[in-house]
Amino acid sequence: MPTPSDRVYSQTHEWHKTEGDTLILGLTQFAVDQLTDVTYVEMKKAGFKFKAGEIVGEVESVKTTSDIYCAVSGEVVETNAALSDDPGLLNRDPYGKGWLVKVRVADKAGLANCLDSKAYDAQHPG
Repeated sequence: MPTPSDRVYSQTHEWHKTEGDTLILGLTQFAVDQLTDVTYVEMKKAGFKFKAGEIVGEVESVKTTSDIYCAVSGEVVETNAALSDDPGLLNRDPYGKGWLVKVRVADKAGLANCLDSKAYDAQHPG
């Protein structure tokens, strides 16, 4: 699956897509491939406030448990409820229906440290 060019990517393999005042956070295909079969997703609930680089949730797979980080400061406004019933959705559609949380951004400065799709792909060739 090609890495979408409409978002930016962190060194910890999260993607960040801005839509108006909201940022959508998810995991990259590279990260999902490394995890293999995702068995459980737990993200912080709506109302949770955090600073850039802090943990906003975790993803469990048959191999490991991985913390999820966000490059910006903000507040969780929505979690992807579909992942509670079907965590494998993250494996099947990481750049679409497998998004993790939506965030109201307080400070987007951390996005400057993220990579565009070409730079991310150069570091993680598929």
